[in-house]
Amino acid sequence: MKRSAWWMVLVMASGWAQAATDPDPLLEGATSTASEVRGVLRARSQALLASELAGRVVEIPYAEGQSFNKGDVLVRFDCSAYQAQQSAAGAAVRATREELRNKQQLAALNSVGRFEVALAEARQAQAQAEAQVYQVQVQRCQVKAPFDGQVVARKVQAHESVASGTPLLEIVDNRSLEVHLLVPSRWLGRLKPEQKFSFTPDETGKPLDASVKRLGARIDEGSQTLLLIGTLPANSPGLLAGMSGTAHFADQP
Repeated sequence: MKRSAWWMVLVMASGWAQAATDPDPLLEGATSTASEVRGVLRARSQALLASELAGRVVEIPYAEGQSFNKGDVLVRFDCSAYQAQQSAAGAAVRATREELRNKQQLAALNSVGRFEVALAEARQAQAQAEAQVYQVQVQRCQVKAPFDGQVVARKVQAHESVASGTPLLEIVDNRSLEVHLLVPSRWLGRLKPEQKFSFTPDETGKPLDASVKRLGARIDEGSQTLLLIGTLPANSPGLLAGMSGTAHFADQP
């Protein structure tokens, strides 16, 4: 009796182990008809604006979360010193212009030689070049928006003095978002441009119709994944860069 009982236990345990290792046809069918991967929304237009000159910040009119238009002044510097240098350079240009005109008139009367005229022309060209440098510096006293967007973070505050290259503002355009996914590299054979898939952000829970825009140029050797970038519909309000979600791909027939 004891041997029979032990034999029945072994047979039942073997059956359970076999059932655990055999694939479930329902689950197998579910995974073959749909594939899901995680992804994140990223903005095509985003930037960290930095100072191109050393100076004191006078005004930062936009705070975190506020919207702006392309060409709006985002940061304004104290430009009095650069404007004075520009005025001095402009005066030097006018002086060299008059000097060249005088040398040309004297050369027409054979009172000066060609060398004097060439020297006056060189001084005028030098003065004009210096004036252009100061003009560029004056233009850099205002940091203008390169695109329509919103302020993510202010790195400095008004009345602070900064050095050249100091980060000022982080900006983003949430109206031009893309889906970035890391898909298994074995999907490469069935992915193609304009292929449709759905993406559901965790924050909204609403599925969005997306399409494959392009694939990455390299497969990650460690994770065996490939970057996939997808486009979203133009009118997709309520989305922000950094949102994460799930992308759903239907297998090809």
